[in-house]
Amino acid sequence: MNWRESARCRGVDPELFFPIGSGTSFPTLVQSDEAKAVCGRCPVARQCLDWALDAAPVEGVWGGTTEAERRVLRRHRA
Repeated sequence: MNWRESARCRGVDPELFFPIGSGTSFPTLVQSDEAKAVCGRCPVARQCLDWALDAAPVEGVWGGTTEAERRVLRRHRA
């Protein structure tokens, strides 16, 4: 079975995972936190994160991380 079939984000508005803007603006942070909350309850968050790290660059929140957080993780992987 594909990990995406078990993803908690299925059925959630995809717009939630693609915050408008970037950086530290209040609306962006709130939307990112809401998306991360969905990821925090997801049984396949690790697989999602691994996919996003390998498929870089990927926009939005994947596996409970933002684009900036994944850049840091990729640097540590190298």
